[in-house]
Amino acid sequence: MPLTRRDFAKRSAVAGAGVALTGSVGVLATAPGAIGQEVPETDATAPAAGARGRTPGYGPLIPDPAGILALPAGFSYRIITRTGVTTLETGESTPSNHDGTAAFQGPRGTTLLVNNHELKGPRARWPHPVPLADGLVYDPAAAGGCTVVEISRDGSHVSERVGIAGTSTNCAGGRTPWGTWLTCEETEDKAGQNGMTKDHGYVFEVDPHDIRAARAPRPVKALGRYAHEAVVVDPKRGHLYLTEDADRPNGLLYRWTPPHGFQHGRGRLRTLADDAGVLAAPRCFDSGGRFVDDLSRATKTGTVYGVDWIEVPDRDARTPPVRKQFGDRDVTRARKLEGMWWADGGAYIVSSYARAESPVRHDGQVWFYDPRRRTLTLKVLLGVNPDPGRDGAFDGPDNITVSPYGGLIIAEDGEGVQHLFGAMDDGRTYPIARNDLNIGTAADPAYSEFTGPVFSPDGRTLFANIQEPGIMLAITGPWRRQR
Repeated sequence: MPLTRRDFAKRSAVAGAGVALTGSVGVLATAPGAIGQEVPETDATAPAAGARGRTPGYGPLIPDPAGILALPAGFSYRIITRTGVTTLETGESTPSNHDGTAAFQGPRGTTLLVNNHELKGPRARWPHPVPLADGLVYDPAAAGGCTVVEISRDGSHVSERVGIAGTSTNCAGGRTPWGTWLTCEETEDKAGQNGMTKDHGYVFEVDPHDIRAARAPRPVKALGRYAHEAVVVDPKRGHLYLTEDADRPNGLLYRWTPPHGFQHGRGRLRTLADDAGVLAAPRCFDSGGRFVDDLSRATKTGTVYGVDWIEVPDRDARTPPVRKQFGDRDVTRARKLEGMWWADGGAYIVSSYARAESPVRHDGQVWFYDPRRRTLTLKVLLGVNPDPGRDGAFDGPDNITVSPYGGLIIAEDGEGVQHLFGAMDDGRTYPIARNDLNIGTAADPAYSEFTGPVFSPDGRTLFANIQEPGIMLAITGPWRRQR
């Protein structure tokens, strides 16, 4: 049912009262021509007393003598896997280009980590592709996939095996409420393109607890074929939300609605018919009922848009790509739709940046989609960073997680210096880690992005990756509630 202007007006009036990453909510509508509405500050929306006077986080970052990871005083890190150094159970090197990661409670107190490897195109292009493990291969020509890392209770033993192989450009992905991993291909290559022997651009389910469940990999075609980035599951309604990292035109957020009577569970997604359920893209409008063509139009945190969902005509993109099947005024787009995380009854969604291809430039947005109200609210907005080579400002948010200590943990994939940083519930940010591993030269330094931040099941360890050359890190220290 479409969301009417009257319904939206009622819902948007209280949207700022949730568990937001803004303090007091500002202008409600900022699209050109919209009628701005200031939301009065209430006890629910106002920052906590004295919050503005505190310095969030854990203090300044201390350079790493080993040249890998700068951390605050009292924190330390341990390398879990490193491409070209650590090996799989079968003897091959840990694959390169670590990306999205999820943590699961394993047997006998172990921790299981599923780690995507964002390797695009044919295997010959990469020195360390995901090995073609018997029975776990989708397309033998493709280099990507994911691995499953098992860490013993005391951290003294680490093993790694293939979770799925023969997929391409495995990016952020997402964890399911039933304990599996959805690995997402950020590509639109078809069979015969870029060396591939099968169509790509799909989502696959991987069970970290049962290697047998991933045998004979089958894409979940019901979720569409496009440049997938991340996915989250609404545990109450059964919907899946997915992001698309694409441009020309900008990509889309998607919602998949399961068919009537479908029950989620381990391995159930791969039993779906290719056209099962409904895949739809958002059409947003402001409080004046005006269509919003691109999420970059929002220039103030607290901006709220209503959302209708428009069905995708051809989800398998047999002719044009899915995002090109809509006209300019049919759907709402965004540049670099990236990581997602389900928490607080909705989905946190990242738009990494916007440049000349978008109506308004920025260096990062984090939105919150409330499925009950059917609204998108802008929680974090990063202005264009004028000097990304200088340490300090943050830009280019990518992978994301919700911290057990409050707020968000965001992996930076911007220009220049790269960080893991936190975002408070009143909009303040603070550094957690800096990548000190220079993969360029002394004269022209270069630093790879962070990927896959996720806390261990007990909340004591923050796992994260440096994508190139491919390093998984475990960060521990005096974590505390951020206020």
